[in-house]
Amino acid sequence: MFPALILLLTLLPAVAGPAAAAADKPAVTLSTAQAGAGGSVTVNGSGWRPSALVMLLICGQATSARGVVGGTNSCANADGRAVTADAGGRFSLPLPVAEPPAPCPCVVHAATATGAKAQADAVFQVAGHPVRPLPAATAGGRLSVLTDTRLEGSGGLLTWFGAPPSRTLVFTVGNVGAGSVENPVFRVGTAHGVFAPQWDERQWHGTIRPGGKARVELPVELDAGAHGDYTVSLEYGGKVLAEQPWGVGRPWGVTLFWILLCLVAPAALFRIGMAVVDRVRPRPATRRPTRTRRPGRLRPAEPPAPDPAVRAHPTLPWFTADAAPGVPVRPPAPTDDRPTTPMSPVAAHDDRPPPPTTFTEPTTPHRKGST
Repeated sequence: MFPALILLLTLLPAVAGPAAAAADKPAVTLSTAQAGAGGSVTVNGSGWRPSALVMLLICGQATSARGVVGGTNSCANADGRAVTADAGGRFSLPLPVAEPPAPCPCVVHAATATGAKAQADAVFQVAGHPVRPLPAATAGGRLSVLTDTRLEGSGGLLTWFGAPPSRTLVFTVGNVGAGSVENPVFRVGTAHGVFAPQWDERQWHGTIRPGGKARVELPVELDAGAHGDYTVSLEYGGKVLAEQPWGVGRPWGVTLFWILLCLVAPAALFRIGMAVVDRVRPRPATRRPTRTRRPGRLRPAEPPAPDPAVRAHPTLPWFTADAAPGVPVRPPAPTDDRPTTPMSPVAAHDDRPPPPTTFTEPTTPHRKGST
C-alpha cells in the first residue's frame, strides 16, 4: 500500500503542472460565433495579468492556429476597444462588429498594450464578409527572438533643438525552421501612446542557417520634434516578435529659442522704429557751439609792476624825502594853481590883473549877557 501511495504522490505534481499552466494561459471566449456588421459581440477574457490593458480587434486573414497572418493592417483598428483586466485577470466587454480590411477567415484578436507581451485569438465569422483561403505556409526557415530587445544610442545637441530622435534596435534571432533564411525583411513600427504603430520595412543582410542565430541591428527614427512615451514593435512574417518602450525627452532648445525670440524681436522693432522716427523728424537750426570754461577758482588780478625808481625812493605826497647819498635830487614839478574852468576867448587875451578877492570875516551872533 505504501509504494502505491508514494507513486500517487509522485504523479500528482506532473498532472497538476500542465493543468495550472493551461489555466494561467490568456484566453478569450465569445458570446456568439457569428454576427453582422453593426452588431455586437461580448468578449470574455481569463488568465490575463492583473490590471493588464488589453486591446480587442476584429481581424481578417487570420486563424487561431496561425494567428493574424496579415498583421494589424488586416484588422479593423478604428473600431477596436481597450479593456483592463481585474485583479483575477478576467474581463468582459461588448465589442462592435465591423468588417476588417482583409477577407475572412476572421478572429477576435486580444493582445496586451503595455507590459509583457501576451495575446489570444477566438474564431469569429463576420456575416456577409468575403472569405478567401489563407496563403500557404512556406517550408523555409522561421525566425524567433532569443534575447530581449534594447535601444542603443543617445540624443545629441541637434535633438535638443528638435532634430528627429534616432536609436538602433538590437536583438538576437534564431532560425527554428527547417530551411535557411537569407536577407530577412523586418518591419519596425513606432506607436505613440495607444495609437496604432506606423510600420517601416528594414532589411538585414545575411544568412541564418537552421538552428543558427544572429545579432540584428535595425535603425529606428521618429519625426522631428517628437517627445513623450513611444513603443517600438518588431514584426517578421506577419507576427509581432517583440516590443520595446522608448521615452523621448522634450526638445527644450526649441522652447528656449521661442522665449529668446519673444524678447529680442520687440527690442529690435523698437530700435528700428526709433531710427525711422529720428530720420523722419525735422532737424533744428544748427548753432555754433560756444566754448565754455570749466568751473574753477577765480584768481585775483595781479597789480602792475611798479617803476624801479619809485620802488627805490618811495615818497609820500605831503613831504619830500631826503636824497640818498649819490642820488641827485629832482626838483618838484611846477604846479598851476589856477582854476581849470574854461575861459572865454576874450578873457584869454585880457592882460589886466584879476580883481582883488575880498574876505569877509563871519560874524557871530550877539548873545545876551555877554560883555
